[in-house]
This record gives sequence, C-alpha cells and structure tokens, in this order.
Amino acid sequence: MMFEIIGSLTDVETFATSSTIRELPRLKKLYGFGRWRKRKGIADIRLTDGSVVVAELHWYEATGIGRKEFKIKRILE
Repeated sequence: MMFEIIGSLTDVETFATSSTIRELPRLKKLYGFGRWRKRKGIADIRLTDGSVVVAELHWYEATGIGRKEFKIKRILE
C-alpha cells in the first residue's frame, strides 16, 4: 500500500539489530553495508485515497544510508 508520511515519527524504538534481522543479506545487497537496525514508530500518514490516519510503521535504517522500506504494521485510529 502506498502512503505519504505527514509530519514526524514519534515513539521511535529499535527492536532488532545486525544479526537478528532476517533480511540482513538482502539489505546489504540492495543498499550496502552499514549498522542496520529495524525500527518502529507512530506517524500520521496519508493513504492513496486521501484519508489521513495514525499508524504504526516499521522500517530499516543504517547510519550513512538512511531509512528504507517503510511498512504499515497497523492503523491506530
């Protein structure tokens, strides 16, 4: 599902690092080597139909590479 993040992410926390990330070989192949972390947070997002909702998002992040592959895990409203 396509969406746009509106504003900033809040309640951000890391819940997996380095070897505990199952997708680590794929991430290294696509984006390069780095200190990969899997993170989650809460944000307002705009869905493709134009509605704005609050959702929990998960993504991968590495120093020097940035945030990659945002996913909606659940809608909170």
